Amino acid sequence: MTTTSSARAHAEPPTDRRGILLVFVGLMTAMLLSALDQTIFSTALPTIVGELDGVDHMLWVTTAYILAATIMMPVYGKLGDLIGRKSLFIIAISLFMVGSIVGGLSQGMTELIVGRAIQGLGGGGLMILSQAIIADIVPARERGRYMGVMGGVFALASVIGPLLGGWFTESVGWRWCMWINIPLGAIAILSAILFLHPNPQGRAKPRLDIAGMMLIAIASAALVLFTSWGGGQYEWDSPVILALIAVTVLAGAAFVAVERRAGEPIMPLHMFRERNFVLTTGAGLLMGIAMFGTLAYMPTYLQMVAQVDATTAGLLMIPMMGAMLPTSIIVGRAVSRTGRYKWYPVAGSVIIAVAMYLLSTMTYTQPVWVTCLYLAVFGMGLGLQMQVLVLIVQNTFPLTMVGTATAANNYFRQIGASLGAAVVGSLFTNRLVALLSERVDGGGSALADANSLTPAAVQDLPQAAQDIIVSSYNDALTPVFLYIVPLALLSLTLLLFVKEAPLRTTLESRAPEPEPEAVAV
Repeated sequence: MTTTSSARAHAEPPTDRRGILLVFVGLMTAMLLSALDQTIFSTALPTIVGELDGVDHMLWVTTAYILAATIMMPVYGKLGDLIGRKSLFIIAISLFMVGSIVGGLSQGMTELIVGRAIQGLGGGGLMILSQAIIADIVPARERGRYMGVMGGVFALASVIGPLLGGWFTESVGWRWCMWINIPLGAIAILSAILFLHPNPQGRAKPRLDIAGMMLIAIASAALVLFTSWGGGQYEWDSPVILALIAVTVLAGAAFVAVERRAGEPIMPLHMFRERNFVLTTGAGLLMGIAMFGTLAYMPTYLQMVAQVDATTAGLLMIPMMGAMLPTSIIVGRAVSRTGRYKWYPVAGSVIIAVAMYLLSTMTYTQPVWVTCLYLAVFGMGLGLQMQVLVLIVQNTFPLTMVGTATAANNYFRQIGASLGAAVVGSLFTNRLVALLSERVDGGGSALADANSLTPAAVQDLPQAAQDIIVSSYNDALTPVFLYIVPLALLSLTLLLFVKEAPLRTTLESRAPEPEPEAVAV
């Protein structure tokens, strides 16, 4: 192979598929770490906050991770393009493992929250760098099959996370939600050390966009906080929420101004002149709202309405994963085989809209298998869309920008996830309180306090009271799914205007032949 003179050149992978697969194992393990950590605490949290005496700080266990990960996404993407991804990949995994150790050893909520924040500092890079490394070593035409499996890993984690969290909590202890990350992280690091070899070419000294990094961190933090706290811990019109909204807007405007003048902007504004990037990133943000708005509250809905325990509620989410996993893999292989990709996410938007409508028709007397069928339809739509959008973004830019572009796409999807969980949660809670107030006689009744309702407490009530609460839960959540249908249709409209550019069949640059079974990054 010939050597380029570019300071940022990336090397072409070996022709044998075994070398790529060895790297892929490490990348999938890292992605599993990232995806699993966002779901594994959902069933363990009640026990954790009870043991550590920190119910009033429970929200921060989740918020600390999301906040740190969201802030770090653009940073990892840009630094990967500037200085290479291998060292960053190992640093991200190491930070994640350090956070897991801090959390696993925590004796109070403060230590646990600090551990979760450190995990987020690493977790923000795990998915971004994994997707970017695949772009470094596999041409876009062949990348679909790998991206499909990545989507399957996310689907798997969304289901096994709550199951593992419940099982650890009930058997060996909730701290294993942290300890499981140590062996998985070690596998990912070992794979990177053995099979990822950096380009021996020297790299120009990077010019870091410090001002841009600080401003996007401030804007992201304020956005995540006001969407997490609004309508729950604070009223939407409270001074705290209004101040956070103002900080988000001001920091965002300052960020745009700084990026116009930065030598190496962390999120180059010229990316937003690329039609496919804008359209797919907008569709990804809308998908994040639909996906995480649904995932955040369906397990609770199943526990309250179907009156099952937390572990069973997790099992009832399997149909969604069972549809998303094979759909994602089949679509990925089809894209690699044919080179055509535009109509898969378009079809995915249609199916997601149908799934949201079906979920909006649920009743509390409906058989559970019908709800599982609707979730399977939703999973199929996600499988058609999720990773193909990332592939389109990566195919739009050269390898020297693939990390930055991938990070920006994932960043806006994460913003959508935060907005989805917050908006759905606020609408759901407000409707639930209103319905309970209407349907329960006597304003002082304990039933009117939504905060005191748990699945176990509801099952101990008389049947008439159970029916009131269960029907209120159903009638509070199902209309919210109908509100998401227009968002899916908007996503469909955006994706119709995507221009299907040919997928690249080669990598843009070459470097010296790597060692056997090693891939240069």
